[in-house]
Amino acid sequence: MAISKLAILSLFLALVFTQLRADESLDLEAEHIVEVVRSDDSEFSDLKLELDQLKFKIQKLESDLDVKNQELKRKDEVIAQKEKIISAKLDSISLLESEIASLQVCGSSSLVDDLKRQLEMLNGEKESWETVANEAEKKTLEASLRLESLQKIHEEQKSKIRVTERALEVSKEEMRKAKFEAASKIKELTEVHGAWLPPWLASHYDQFQSLIRTHWNEHAKPAIDVVIQKASDKTAQAAKWAEPHVKTVKIKYIPVVKERWLVVKTNVKPHIETLTAKTVEFYQTSKSVITPYAVKSKEAIRPYYLEVKKFSKPYIDQVATVTKPHVEKVRVVLKPYTKKLVRGYGKFLKSAAVYHHKVQGAVKETLNKHELTKPLATRELEWFAASAILALPIIFLFNMISALFWKKTKKPTRNTVHNARRKGKRAHSDK
Repeated sequence: MAISKLAILSLFLALVFTQLRADESLDLEAEHIVEVVRSDDSEFSDLKLELDQLKFKIQKLESDLDVKNQELKRKDEVIAQKEKIISAKLDSISLLESEIASLQVCGSSSLVDDLKRQLEMLNGEKESWETVANEAEKKTLEASLRLESLQKIHEEQKSKIRVTERALEVSKEEMRKAKFEAASKIKELTEVHGAWLPPWLASHYDQFQSLIRTHWNEHAKPAIDVVIQKASDKTAQAAKWAEPHVKTVKIKYIPVVKERWLVVKTNVKPHIETLTAKTVEFYQTSKSVITPYAVKSKEAIRPYYLEVKKFSKPYIDQVATVTKPHVEKVRVVLKPYTKKLVRGYGKFLKSAAVYHHKVQGAVKETLNKHELTKPLATRELEWFAASAILALPIIFLFNMISALFWKKTKKPTRNTVHNARRKGKRAHSDK
């Protein structure tokens, strides 16, 4: 567009300078063209700016070309040096090849022998490698078969896992439904249970529990502490009093008792062995005699038992069907109380076990203090002594409560007084 406009401008100027005496129509057209050129001056200035930019880029490219030419000259020099080095290396290689050829002519026979040996070795290695390759192929085939079987097993397991997951989802849904139903039933039962139970029972139970606690803390516990303290004092006094007697028993009586015990042991041992042998023989003979009678009696009783079972089964089933709903109702009603009882019983067992272990340790310490009672310090005796110590106060309290609240019924006396006269003895007719 810009070039065409310049051409138009040049033509216009030529026409102006050559034809000064033109028509008025031509003048008007010339004026119109001048206006168009004036309007296009702005576009021309833009083109000029673009030309300046292009010139600047050309100068920059020329400077870059100069730099590249210098670099190429340097690289050509480096290449010439490398070519010289390569030619020198080629000369040295040709010399070495000539030397190698001369050496090969001299030692060709020995090299041939060595090569033959190497060929034989390589052939042997080749055969061994072929066998190894065959074994490896066999192993790969076996491994591929195993992989296929494992893939099959894996797919089967995946299918089983999917089935189990579906079953688990179904069971989870059923569990949710069952839990929801159980919660609703528990709510209904608690409402019924709360309506059925009398409210005065819980209040009386709490009052009775508080009364027992107060009586225990005020009366029973201090009395038991005093009794324990007195018992410990008495045991200490008894231990002090018994120390000299224990020493005399250790020095005088224990060795005599040991000797007598050894004599008794040696004398009684054969009698015990014979007695055990006879008891074993008696047991075996009695067993061999009784077993056939027992089998016969069992066989004889079996038909009667079966008849009784057949006769009583419908009645038992009827009783079970009749009592089943009532039993379930009772079980549902008593369930919260049974839970409380089980928890209380568990707590009681834990506390009793703790106290039992403590008492057992105290008994063990007291038995191990004296040498006479050391051999008696066994687990069985400690356990029985601890249980007896713990059970004695309970038995004592039970006896006290029974004596207070349960009145003894007076038994009628057998020796009744008869005021009737005794009849005289009849005289015999012979006398």
